[in-house]
This record gives sequence, structure tokens and C-alpha cells, in this order.
Amino acid sequence: MNIFARPISFLKEVRVELSKVAWSTRRELLASTIVVIVVTVLLGIFIGLIDVVLSRLLTLLFK
Repeated sequence: MNIFARPISFLKEVRVELSKVAWSTRRELLASTIVVIVVTVLLGIFIGLIDVVLSRLLTLLFK
């Protein structure tokens, strides 16, 4: 293969593989995004609360 045939062959193979991908619908993507955002916010709140509780406990212990 010459220098130009390999990249062209690669791009053709990429196109074939991408046609095999099961793409999510807009509704599925939106639902997944909302789940990720909600879980991230809840974990942030949880970790923040744990941080506040532990820092106050340590302040009481070392006071």
C-alpha cells in the first residue's frame, strides 16, 4: 500500500464500524443526562455534608 491508501482505507473502515453503532435516541440521551446531573448533585451534597460533620468533629476533638 502506498502512503495515501492506508489512511483512506482506515477512514473507510471507521465509517463501516460507525454504521454498526447503536446510537441513542434524543429522549434516551436527555434522560441519561438528567440522571447523571441529579446523581452528581446528590453526591456533591452528600460529600459536602460528610465534610462539614467530620470537620466539626475534629474541631471539637482538638479544641
